[in-house]
Amino acid sequence: MPLPFLTADRAFDTTDPVALPFDDHDEWRRPYRPGSWRVGAAALALLLASFVLLAAVIIAAAGTFGGAVATLGVAALVIVGALRMLRMGAWVSRAGVRRVSFFSTRTVPWTKVTSLRTVQQPVRWLGLPRTVQGQALVLDRPAGERLLLLSDHDADFLSRIEAFDRAADTVEAWNAEYGTAPAATR
Repeated sequence: MPLPFLTADRAFDTTDPVALPFDDHDEWRRPYRPGSWRVGAAALALLLASFVLLAAVIIAAAGTFGGAVATLGVAALVIVGALRMLRMGAWVSRAGVRRVSFFSTRTVPWTKVTSLRTVQQPVRWLGLPRTVQGQALVLDRPAGERLLLLSDHDADFLSRIEAFDRAADTVEAWNAEYGTAPAATR
């Protein structure tokens, strides 16, 4: 029995190099699926937000509207945080590559990329201060500035080495297609 929600996954598992007809290279897209750690953390945050919203309703029913508004504000912050957590990662388009972190977003046009390569280096484990030896997709800019796009130990690729390799290859392919500098080989 085919399930309609699985049809989007099939687009990632194909070996056909031809782009799908709905692919628009001017739209920002993530070249990989979010990892289970990121989705699980966002789901827990949304579950917490539902309990906080329920508490806001109970506080409002008790007649304390100031407390209900404050509790509703906390729930809104948790929801916005969960949605931002799901948005984090590397995004590509014809215009360039974008690194979305929790508090900031950096966009680098393909013309400003001097090299894009996968390197072995210490990387942060799940974004925490602890570092482990791993692989990272690093973007170099003309002024010597380095931008870490992906890591095999972040919330998207922990325990998914093949997914990291596919995502790194996809970003390097976008650089080869739209960038001026060739992607370095591993």
